[in-house]
Amino acid sequence: MSEPTVAEATNRIYESLQADNADIDLHIANLKAAMAREGSKEAVFDPEKLVQNNRSGRKLMQAYFRQRGVTVKFSAA
Repeated sequence: MSEPTVAEATNRIYESLQADNADIDLHIANLKAAMAREGSKEAVFDPEKLVQNNRSGRKLMQAYFRQRGVTVKFSAA
């Protein structure tokens, strides 16, 4: 199995968030590895695809990902 791209890893995180955070740490680790391979410094998420699309939910997501070494930004709607 090939290693996921940043886009594939991001999509898996969206799916995990929809599934009550199932395997979220695994998906974050895959995203971090994909970002390192592609030379990305930060992950960009679409806030419209988040379960908790409010300021509190976005800040919680940023903090959780930051603890795991991934900087999260949100795209403009």
